[in-house]
Amino acid sequence: MEKKPFWNGPRKPINSGPQPQRNDRFARGGKKDKDSHAINEQIRAREVRLVGDNVTEGVYPISQAMSIADELGLDLIEIAPMATPPVCRIMDYQKFQYQQRKRLKEQKAKATKVVVKEIRFGPQTDDHDYEFKLKHAIGFLKEGAKVKSYVFFKGRSILFKEQGEVLLLRFANDLEEYAKVDQMPVLEGKRMTIMLSPKKPGSAKKKEQPAAPQQPATEE
Repeated sequence: MEKKPFWNGPRKPINSGPQPQRNDRFARGGKKDKDSHAINEQIRAREVRLVGDNVTEGVYPISQAMSIADELGLDLIEIAPMATPPVCRIMDYQKFQYQQRKRLKEQKAKATKVVVKEIRFGPQTDDHDYEFKLKHAIGFLKEGAKVKSYVFFKGRSILFKEQGEVLLLRFANDLEEYAKVDQMPVLEGKRMTIMLSPKKPGSAKKKEQPAAPQQPATEE
């Protein structure tokens, strides 16, 4: 007995359907990626303001702006979509994105991380220990770090909180040349804390020079 085929209907040719388009982020008029700028046919405004070195700056209909970009072989990039009209620049999109990444990298490099160094005192710190910690604080401030200094009151030493406050104020006064006070002494639980930030270079007050004595006028 002859076996019948499982499917005897019309066969579809292999790969006869529509081919998927290449997902090119730089394709003119392609799908806009997240956090990228609208370019070319993605721009929906009727008119745009052109800026940059390649064109005469001004407001153009979108069709004319696109034609200018096509003539130069570059992309029309929307750099300020919320402006009225939106602001666009004509340049190579890959070069534009490279410049954006480079600028962001430079901004991150300039952002300084805040470092806080802690210095602990007891309410009855002797002069030798005080001077030792004062030198450490000067070193930290010169390096650009903040200094969080505190007096720790253990047990019944909380009775000497006024003495701790005097110690912290003396500490701030001795560091006046190097630091400014961000927060005056504050008692939080068993700690009394003061916060100091480094002064910017050149912000220290110069000592006033005494005025030169005036010479008495001589009569001719």
